[in-house]
Amino acid sequence: MTLTADTTPAPPATRAIHAPRRWGTRLWVLAEVRWAMAATVLFALGGIAQLAHAPAPLWWTLYLTCYAVGGWEPALAGLRALREKTLDVDLLMIVAALGAAGIGQVFDGALLIVIFATSGALEAFATARTADSVRALLNLAPERATRVRNDGNEEAVDTTDITIGDVIWVRPGERIGADALVIDGASDVDQASITGEPLPVAKHPGDEVYAGTVNGAGALLARVHRPAAESVIARIVALVEEASATKARTQLFIEKVEQRYSVGVVLATLALFTVPLALGAALQPTLLRAMAFMIVASPCAVVLATMPPLLSAIALAGRHGVLVKSAVVMEQLADTDVVAFDKTGTLTEGTPRIAEIHLVPGGGYTQDTLLRLAAAAEHPSEHPLAAAVLAAARERALTVPAVHDFTSTPGRGVTATVDGRRVRVAAPPF
Repeated sequence: MTLTADTTPAPPATRAIHAPRRWGTRLWVLAEVRWAMAATVLFALGGIAQLAHAPAPLWWTLYLTCYAVGGWEPALAGLRALREKTLDVDLLMIVAALGAAGIGQVFDGALLIVIFATSGALEAFATARTADSVRALLNLAPERATRVRNDGNEEAVDTTDITIGDVIWVRPGERIGADALVIDGASDVDQASITGEPLPVAKHPGDEVYAGTVNGAGALLARVHRPAAESVIARIVALVEEASATKARTQLFIEKVEQRYSVGVVLATLALFTVPLALGAALQPTLLRAMAFMIVASPCAVVLATMPPLLSAIALAGRHGVLVKSAVVMEQLADTDVVAFDKTGTLTEGTPRIAEIHLVPGGGYTQDTLLRLAAAAEHPSEHPLAAAVLAAARERALTVPAVHDFTSTPGRGVTATVDGRRVRVAAPPF
């Protein structure tokens, strides 16, 4: 019999790691989100009042309140930067918004505030999603493990207290508490959270098991060979945290020129205001021209076109079960022409099925007889390959007889007595 993998497209979010889904509560925990939503509501109310020809003081009050609610954080950040003798885009945006209000374009200034506040909220939201994804990784490792003392007695201890050389006892169905080497026992271990492989891996004495993976039907005695802080899952978390702090190349470039650009815009605005006045121009049109230049030259659109969209894309990927390492990786997708996927279960269900049945010449069995015996021997097993054999027998409407003396050895197959005959189904060589 030949087993092949089912290539049915897998549904979204088949990863073993998922970010927490309580975002109704989480959303309001973020201060940036609250201020941005409040500013947006005030802006919308001001726009409605203005379109409804309400008294000007009413919608001016709503717009100016929007200024205060959505702009106090950027203003504070800009003043802190100014205290350190630097000029950043936050302060430039606030000055541009105030300048818009100064020339009577309070709507444009409020819109600028809302856009900037929303970008900050999106960045905070995406950062929180990444942090929760990292916490979900940490939750894979159990908090307690069973340690076997030198006298043979068992004790439950915190996994953080396990040291190199300790012997741990892993019962069927338990999560493994530390990276260790099996010294006794045999079992199939689900390592999907670490390797992404959908099928359990047979473990025998001498094989390595990882913290956070799930033990199968067998019991394992393993000796710890790596401390908790240096386990595979801990190193994955460290790499994700380090990568999440990286910045895209475009953002690094903008931050590099932001200071010089902001100073240039301020100097150009002052020049547009002072030079015409020195040459005898009228005050009001000169001021309007200078403020219009500052509003148009404010690099808000450039800033909003870099990190917030990347972080939003990372958050969207996280909602669909894909953990993106950094903004650098996301940005590189724009230059990617070919993507090669290697993991079964990412693009496919990873469900084996019987493709062909090959009979040994002179064996005296038909395909149905052979499949019937194999299905009977595999019936008590929970292995995915056993499920494939049973599914093929059901498709042919074969009657599966009862079995006796069933034994299963991880990595070697199953043996059972069927209709008085001893039947052995060997494990595939992979």
